[in-house]
Amino acid sequence: MEQRYSVKLSTLVDEFGLTKEYTPPNYDQVRVVTPDLNRPGMQLVGFFSHFDNERLQLMGTVESMYLKTLPPVERRKIFEELMKRHIPALIICHCMEVYPECLEMAKKHQVTLLSTELDTSVFEAELITTLNVHLGPRITRHGTMMEVYGEGIMIMGESGVGKSECAIELVKRGHRLIADDAVELKKISYRTLFAQAPPLIQHYIEIRGIGVVDVMRLFGMGAIKTYQELDLIINIETWQDGMSYDRLGLETQYTTLMGVKIPTVTIPVKPGRNLAVIIEVAAMNNRQKKLGYNTAQEFTERINKHFAQSMLNGGGND
Repeated sequence: MEQRYSVKLSTLVDEFGLTKEYTPPNYDQVRVVTPDLNRPGMQLVGFFSHFDNERLQLMGTVESMYLKTLPPVERRKIFEELMKRHIPALIICHCMEVYPECLEMAKKHQVTLLSTELDTSVFEAELITTLNVHLGPRITRHGTMMEVYGEGIMIMGESGVGKSECAIELVKRGHRLIADDAVELKKISYRTLFAQAPPLIQHYIEIRGIGVVDVMRLFGMGAIKTYQELDLIINIETWQDGMSYDRLGLETQYTTLMGVKIPTVTIPVKPGRNLAVIIEVAAMNNRQKKLGYNTAQEFTERINKHFAQSMLNGGGND
């Protein structure tokens, strides 16, 4: 069974600067467990089939204008039906009126009542994004996560292959460490993974023969970053004579993590290879590909054009 994550309602209130119209005694214990939201349009007319009471409820201009057409007794009945289902909170957007009947039922059923000045559509989009970050499914992978020229690079490979040593060299060259040894990956959309370090080992890196060092204390705040989107996976493996390695880079390999395809390259290492420089080049090359420029394809087209021209010239001489 997939693990479910949660976030405190108070955390969301602080992040968005929401106004607290009413908070029950258990306000600090209320947690949100789903990134899905609900605008209770159908519920205002009494339709509660398939109603998910775990969702945050948002009311905007349309809902408020409809309620304004009703007498107070009808509004009280509507809010009674909504609040008694123990929703985590009702948020009223766009500076719309907080009806006395709404506040009365919120107090009766101990439901948090909030408001915001933001437009409903804007607030809804921002809130969904934030909830996806807090509640997204996550996995942990063995590796080292770096930001190199703005690209999120996860360096993977067997223990002792040199991942941490390479990370320190990259830090010295001005790049930033996100995580070492254990990388926590969080899915925040159908095509985006964010990487971060587990809190216990954040900013630390282990170097064999030296031990654990604090990168932030040694190199300063500019050497670390809390989280980063994963753009490229680099697998480091020991060079094996006779093994065929990609020399042109025409075909992009991918690794699928939680349903998201991440470009992947394999780099063989042996004494004398400057791994940090190679990773810098890989990061810049991946960035170029995202911008629509593929060096391998251009080089191949140039070679093919050269051979076609040679064949044409050769045929003319015959």
